[in-house]
Amino acid sequence: MERRLITLSAVVVILVLTVSASDDPSLIPEGISVSVEDGDCKELAKFFNNNIELVIIDSEDVYSKSQAELIMKDFFSKYPPDDFDILHEGGREASRYAIGKLVSGDNVFRVYFLLNKVEDELKIHQMRIEYDEDG
Repeated sequence: MERRLITLSAVVVILVLTVSASDDPSLIPEGISVSVEDGDCKELAKFFNNNIELVIIDSEDVYSKSQAELIMKDFFSKYPPDDFDILHEGGREASRYAIGKLVSGDNVFRVYFLLNKVEDELKIHQMRIEYDEDG
C-alpha cells in the first residue's frame, strides 16, 4: 500500500508539472482510447514505444513492444472492456499523458498513459492499470 501511494504521488507530481507547462490542446491519439475500449491489443501495441514500462495491477516491469502486446492480450481476455473513457489529459508537444476509467464487468480500473514523441510520433512509454478504489 505504501509503495502504491508513493508511485501514485510521483505520477501526480509529473502530471501537475506537465499540466503547468501545457502548450498544446491536441492531446493523445484517438486510436489509443479506441483500442482500449475495443480490447484490441494489436492496435494498442502500434502506439507502444520499443520498450514500455507496463504496470498492471500489482505486476510491473519494462517490456519489449511484442511482450507488452501479449500481456495486454492476457489482460483483455481476463477483463474484456465494457466501457472506457478518458477522464483527463494534458501535456505539451513532446510529452503527453491521459488518465482513463476502464470498466469490465464489476471491475473498474484507472488507466494511466505517459507518451513521449519519438521520431515525430507519440509513443506510449508507460502504461498503468490499477483497480479504481473510487469505483
